[in-house]
Amino acid sequence: MPPTRFNETLRRLWALDKFSYSLRVFVALTGSMALCWQQDRMDLLIPLFLGIIASALAETDDSWQGRLTALLVTLGCFSVASLSVELLFPYPWVFVGALALASFGLTMLGALGERYATIASATLILSIYTMIGVDQRDGAPTNLWQEPVLLVAGAAWYGLLSVLWQAVFTHQPVQQSLAKLFRELGQYLKLKSALLEPVRQLDVEARRLELARQNGKVVAALNAAKEIILHRVGNGRPGPKVSRYLKLYFLAQDIHERASSSHYAYNELAEAFFHSDVLFRCQRLLRQQGGACQALGRAIRMRQPFDYLDGAQALEDLNKSLEHLRIQSNPAWRGLLRSLNALARNLATLDRLLIDASNPDALAEAQDASLLDRSPKGPKDVWERLKQNLTPTSLVFRHALRMAVALTAGYGVLHLIHPEQGYWILLTTVFVCQPNFGATRRKLVQRIAGTLLGLALGWALFDLFPSALVQSAFAVIAGVIFFANRATRYTLATAAITLMVLFCFNQVGNSYGLFLPRFVDTLIGALIAGLAVIFILPDWQGRRLNQVVANTLTCNSRYLRQIMQQYASGKRDDLAYRLARRNAHNADAALSTTLSNMLMEPGHFRKEADVGFRFLVLSHTLLSYLSALGAHRSETPGEALTPTINDAAEQIAESLDCIAQGLTDRRPISIHRDEEDALAKALEQLPEDMDDRPRLVQTELGLICRQLGALRTLAAHLLNEGKVA
Repeated sequence: MPPTRFNETLRRLWALDKFSYSLRVFVALTGSMALCWQQDRMDLLIPLFLGIIASALAETDDSWQGRLTALLVTLGCFSVASLSVELLFPYPWVFVGALALASFGLTMLGALGERYATIASATLILSIYTMIGVDQRDGAPTNLWQEPVLLVAGAAWYGLLSVLWQAVFTHQPVQQSLAKLFRELGQYLKLKSALLEPVRQLDVEARRLELARQNGKVVAALNAAKEIILHRVGNGRPGPKVSRYLKLYFLAQDIHERASSSHYAYNELAEAFFHSDVLFRCQRLLRQQGGACQALGRAIRMRQPFDYLDGAQALEDLNKSLEHLRIQSNPAWRGLLRSLNALARNLATLDRLLIDASNPDALAEAQDASLLDRSPKGPKDVWERLKQNLTPTSLVFRHALRMAVALTAGYGVLHLIHPEQGYWILLTTVFVCQPNFGATRRKLVQRIAGTLLGLALGWALFDLFPSALVQSAFAVIAGVIFFANRATRYTLATAAITLMVLFCFNQVGNSYGLFLPRFVDTLIGALIAGLAVIFILPDWQGRRLNQVVANTLTCNSRYLRQIMQQYASGKRDDLAYRLARRNAHNADAALSTTLSNMLMEPGHFRKEADVGFRFLVLSHTLLSYLSALGAHRSETPGEALTPTINDAAEQIAESLDCIAQGLTDRRPISIHRDEEDALAKALEQLPEDMDDRPRLVQTELGLICRQLGALRTLAAHLLNEGKVA
């Protein structure tokens, strides 16, 4: 391979978000394996490997200082958990009580945030690893400290690599998260362009549904990027590099708001301008901008310059097409042409934003660059959050109770039937048991399939490669494959970790005896997890669909009020506005996720799925009209406001709150309200001499008002279905 091509391949490999993670795991596993071979102490291999795995599972993104603090906390938790298992293991009744309390308490820490949930979950997994180690020596009290020290040593070894990596390559996760964000944004723009296709009887609802699902991915990428940048900024002033990434993040927010905007009903535009090329021009420009977003993502990931020049000609062609339509002066097009002009202005602004992305350093500092830190601020805040979740209505509490009962049941089963390697039952239960049925079902199938695949591959590889040295290399490779795929291809990841376990155990004994126990234990553990999620405070998505929809409407109402405040005071992307906008998009994404999980539930519990998906389409349509209002804010206070607009916005917000409250309380919702019909008619009466800005705002409010009747109808239908269920 020529040097240039080799360097490019290496650059692409380095830019992959999984590569650095996999490389750290590879170094940690290889180092431990080499140490055991050099010392001729292969009996130390399994606890060292398990400690490395637990530490890697506990890893979350942070600055190197934050990662060091998290590592010290993690090692402390690991030490206490491992020693507790060693001390209590000989006393089954005391042990099972401690296991139930520990699993409940550790799972409840998920209420404090993802970082705490990750460390707590890894601590629970390491506890079971300790049980496996004690079980391997038949509970013989050889040396109380040996197993915990080896497990914690493996965890510390990987943790040290992680801290050093974060110190040397501190900005790499930011680059990777922003690259993913712009990639998802680009896909969103391309899907949005499909709505502008001037085809009669176009299935807009199906395309909006696909767009809503993609919006969930964009929102997840925005949230992930925000958290990663926040870890680098902290409470201080960002450095030059972080400041540059922060500007790109705010730029992505602006692009998202404009990309998610809608200026009129697309079917009506397609009908009116069927014989014109104007919508094709809009579609072409939007698709090009989607490609530019994805190119920007690649440039950030590869640390290469980005130049956006593609949109100028397409924008000029669009403006000429609009000018041609204006010359024709068809009276029936007058209102629609104004909407097309607003769409064209929005696309032109999107183009300018992409040009600005070529040199983010030249962008002005944001008026308010603060980011909301949702992590607890102190012991009092920790206690308040835990106390709020100590109720059966809390999803975290339900999952914690489920885990405690499932692990207790698993412990009882393994003592009842005394299987070989019985503690793999508990490990399977921990990995398979998820907060809802859909996720648990998916993990259950993947875990069983992956275990079967891993055992089949292990059987073949044992015969083909009997050399212990080759098998040790396979163990390291399998461990790396597990971590590279555990978040995206869990079946492959399970097969890899099964292989790693088989090869590691074969270094100290005969792994052929593990094949049947491993498979049987997986089946038993998966069965316990499945039964637990069905019978212990089950979280059926259909039963709380009304609450999820209500939250979506409430967040949209708050977003509308924030937008109108911005129109009154002048455009300023302060934290309150950005938070309201993000909460509205988060709620929309949560509804999409809830419906996806709902489709995996038994038929009785997904009766309302059709209503839910129609709600999702309406919700995303409503959000797109709100985004258009937000995208056209002006820095001039009160420029676009009239008494009619102010009253209408407040009335619409109150109607959204009313529907949301009815859904939350499960009380009857009126399908029709004369006041809303009168408001819609008033908003559609636009004087010819009305200025463009207030006209645009009033038009968008009219489009939003049109949605209220459909929202009321679906809400009433959802409540009636709930009563039947």
